[in-house]
Amino acid sequence: MTDWDTLRALADEGNEKAAGKLADLADERSDIDTLNELLDEGNDRAGEHLTRRAAAAKDLLELQRISDAGYAEAEEVLNALL
Repeated sequence: MTDWDTLRALADEGNEKAAGKLADLADERSDIDTLNELLDEGNDRAGEHLTRRAAAAKDLLELQRISDAGYAEAEEVLNALL
């Protein structure tokens, strides 16, 4: 099992698999701050998790924010809810 700090270091070095795993762990922990940081870094897995959460809550503003951060699927979900 890879620890959090190791995954973070690998993600910071551009390892996409580690970044995806880090996003999955953050989602499991409901660590929204880390998911938002990862989204800002262009992590699609974080965008996926945040979009799922926002869609479940029908949070249109959050979906727009995620879309604006570069995760296109959030815009698709937003349009479907409108």
